[in-house]
Amino acid sequence: MSTQPGEQKEPARSRRKVSILDLQKKKNNGQPITMLTAYDYPSALLVDQAGVDLILVGDSLAMVVLGLENTLAVTMDEMLHHARAVARGAKAAFLIGDMPFMSYQADVVEAVRNAGRFLKESGMDSVKLEGGHEVAPATRAIVNAGIPVMGHIGLTPQSISKLGGFRVQGKTAADARRLLDDALALEAAGCFAIVLEAVPAPVAEAISRRLRIPTIGIGAGPGCDGQVLVYHDLLGLFDRFTPKFVKQYANAGQAIHEALVAYVEDVAAGRFPAAEHTYPMDETELATFLSELEG
Repeated sequence: MSTQPGEQKEPARSRRKVSILDLQKKKNNGQPITMLTAYDYPSALLVDQAGVDLILVGDSLAMVVLGLENTLAVTMDEMLHHARAVARGAKAAFLIGDMPFMSYQADVVEAVRNAGRFLKESGMDSVKLEGGHEVAPATRAIVNAGIPVMGHIGLTPQSISKLGGFRVQGKTAADARRLLDDALALEAAGCFAIVLEAVPAPVAEAISRRLRIPTIGIGAGPGCDGQVLVYHDLLGLFDRFTPKFVKQYANAGQAIHEALVAYVEDVAAGRFPAAEHTYPMDETELATFLSELEG
């Protein structure tokens, strides 16, 4: 049921849990899939209540939450810590844990074990891996272990050293063909969906049309089956840069800054706390207490 401006959406806790079958049905029916990141309980609660289909506990938390320069240094334990918090807040959205750098690249057995930890220890419904052909064996092994996998190709932040930075991918015919081949390899390995990041819109649309599984675009145009943005980018909470593909729906950072400055000024001026912010005491009890102090 659609909502009118100003109306509240149906609470997430009354929604049925989103499944992989629901996502595939949306692709088959041409219905856009919505996806956002979340990194803690309050953000997960808000995103879930907004009616989002997918929540990604992204390794982008390294930058937007932990203040690191890139995504490479975030650890499995840190990812699991944040994933557990998200699972407590989100009850309807399908949850995806982002496998951090070097948690799946070195060894297939280790990849399966780490993927399992996201489901067993943190309540995720699935995991996400970056890469194409090179991660297909790990993807297949994880899927064979009963763990759903989302793929991620195009601009893969864990490979920025190899890619030469945060650069658009698939700009030549040869590179676009390699992206399609990677997508088909991931589909064959058992991925239930694939993120396409920083890919020219016509290339992303062509890939989406040739895959049976859904594609989720971030900087990949409207031809994908769904869209994803980083929570902090969407709300204006990340101060270093705003990617070209981001639509900023609010400047919450500025609003928070103004609120904090107002608090500091109120305390300094004696305006806070006011009478309405304090707890009363029975006058007789207060008089007894003060008299005891004087005695």
